[in-house]
Amino acid sequence: MTKNPEKPGVSLRTIKHSTWCPGCPDHMILEASRRAILSLIKQGYKKENFAMSAGVGCHGKIFDYLNISGIYGLHGRPIPTAIGIKLGNPNLNVIAFAGDGDTYSEGMAHFIHACRFNPDITLIVHDNQAFSLTTGQATPTSQVGYKTKAEPLGEFNQPLNPIHLALSAGASFVARCNARDETHTQKIIERAIKHKGFSFVEVIQDCVVFNLEVNDRDNKMYKLLDKHRDMKMALKFAQEFNYNKVSDKIPLGIFYQKHRNSLNEEWPILNKLVKQKKTWKDLKK
Repeated sequence: MTKNPEKPGVSLRTIKHSTWCPGCPDHMILEASRRAILSLIKQGYKKENFAMSAGVGCHGKIFDYLNISGIYGLHGRPIPTAIGIKLGNPNLNVIAFAGDGDTYSEGMAHFIHACRFNPDITLIVHDNQAFSLTTGQATPTSQVGYKTKAEPLGEFNQPLNPIHLALSAGASFVARCNARDETHTQKIIERAIKHKGFSFVEVIQDCVVFNLEVNDRDNKMYKLLDKHRDMKMALKFAQEFNYNKVSDKIPLGIFYQKHRNSLNEEWPILNKLVKQKKTWKDLKK
């Protein structure tokens, strides 16, 4: 899909005016992502080899502001779209941007099976625990008691724990960031893109309009030590934050990382294309 014209230089910024709410952490996630890609370009990655997909939600507007190729997809479908892009050209570095409602409601099956299949893509989930684009309805990560126009008595169900779910489903890279810490988020996104396999990065963010009671949690957040940990320990850290407002600790960083063959590596023809740095067009020639 054709993107908006870029500002002069390799900045990855477009000339499109942002329509996010002033102060929305989506601005910060955009900047951390932009810096991560620029850093990788300096390390030898090519701009033209980056591609993205985005779902429907506040997060999806990032497609207009981050100047890399991609597809603006359907609600709940950024993951299969990203996998399709990767299968179409396995030499690309594909990033899927999604929201908590986008991923854990409409896109739940895609999320679980992406963890299983281990495609070499990066999923970045903007999680503000609300369907903010459609005026704040509860998502699967909203806290118990969250009152909305759709649920005036409050959310009855316990929130989903996506970190725990991703680990249980077999994701080979699982991490969490704080949107307000752009430097840390940038580093985690870089590590996620470099990882050969399915990389899941959850970015905790406030919403400045809806679900205000879960905002301002920085004092509960702490960074995990950057070291190898087994699945048992990763699951233990994942359980420290249950997505309710009463949680005392919110760990950030890489919970788990382990190499296993990616979807591309399991398919001989895709593996051949990657090793030879060719596309399906080259095979036809």
